[in-house]
Amino acid sequence: MVLKYVNVYFSIIIFNNCKNLIYMLGKIMSFKEMPLMSDKKGTVLFYPYIPKNSLNSLKNVLSGRWIGQGPLVDKFEKKFSKMFAPKQSCLATGAGTDALHLAYILAGLKSGDEVIAPVYTCTATNIPFLYMGVKIKFADVDPITMNISVKSVKKLITSKTKAIVCTHYGGLPCDMDELKKISKKNKIPIIEDAAHALGATYNNKPIGSVSEFTMFSFQAIKHITTGDGGMLCIKNKKLLNKAQRIRWFGIDREGKQKGIWKNDIFEVGYKYQMTDIGASIGIEALKNFKKILKHRRTLYEIYLEKLSKNPNIICVHDDDRRKKHSAWLFTILLEKKDYLQKKLREKRIETNQVHFRNDKYSVFKKFVKNARFPNMDFIENKYLVLPIHPKVSITDAKNICNLINKII
Repeated sequence: MVLKYVNVYFSIIIFNNCKNLIYMLGKIMSFKEMPLMSDKKGTVLFYPYIPKNSLNSLKNVLSGRWIGQGPLVDKFEKKFSKMFAPKQSCLATGAGTDALHLAYILAGLKSGDEVIAPVYTCTATNIPFLYMGVKIKFADVDPITMNISVKSVKKLITSKTKAIVCTHYGGLPCDMDELKKISKKNKIPIIEDAAHALGATYNNKPIGSVSEFTMFSFQAIKHITTGDGGMLCIKNKKLLNKAQRIRWFGIDREGKQKGIWKNDIFEVGYKYQMTDIGASIGIEALKNFKKILKHRRTLYEIYLEKLSKNPNIICVHDDDRRKKHSAWLFTILLEKKDYLQKKLREKRIETNQVHFRNDKYSVFKKFVKNARFPNMDFIENKYLVLPIHPKVSITDAKNICNLINKII
């Protein structure tokens, strides 16, 4: 929401006094955390989290020298690394998709290479492969967790496979020990799409510190947001300089600012940087992250406790003690998915299917000839996501559960 208004008045920043813009933003947004939605307004599926102190942070940014990529981006990267990816290099980007594309390049993927990727995920996971001419081999979904199926991955591995990509659906970690065994045996990297998994852990290690590359998303409705944005965590610190170059057109940005750049670009680069405007909101959000995560997990446990007792519903969950959920989504499986969704809508409760199987998109058609995905077929019309975000109260969650149990 913040960046929406910043974008609307962006020209004013350049041509007029930015204090007027700040005044208008304050009047429009007030920047006080909004109260929980009333029954009259209903309960929406997603709601962006904007920290209380964002206005003050934006005032400082908009009144200063740096509004693009500047010192606050560096600060955000360091704070993020300390919290979620210790001993890793972190690179802030304009979107999670940007971060994934950089990961695929840094992993050495080239045109004609094969990768194994989930058939069920946001298209952002797989779209960058189309930029690169990389062949996608889609792996089926695990019908219990909706994560990538390890059995399917094992069947797809060949000598041509150059990487495995996994998505932690809803914030539930994949079976990383099993995937790492496959990775080690075949000497190929794992690239984690952790867009849903900020705050999740595996074997008591934060997601972000497990694999060679991990991407996080700060898109509007994620745990925290920078308006839009992403973060790439890189295990091999030797790759950081290259990552920083190709994030910015292939230019040695630090060298250029110091006046020692040789004025040469020798690799293809992109415009994938985060701005200080976005980073300022992200820094404030990190201060509140523990509170955000705790509330989401509380809602998750309420849903799990009350809905798992319903014989007509399967909760997408895993009791594996190695995994700790980040509670970005809570998903249920049921035969009467459409009926339940309609009835909840009548009560002003929004639910939906958030992501869809990628093999049915025309853009991926050439990768799915004769491919079969029996698990995906089984759950395709059965899954439904329930509201779980800071604007949903504990009472809201209990009422939603009681209503679902009456309907189904």
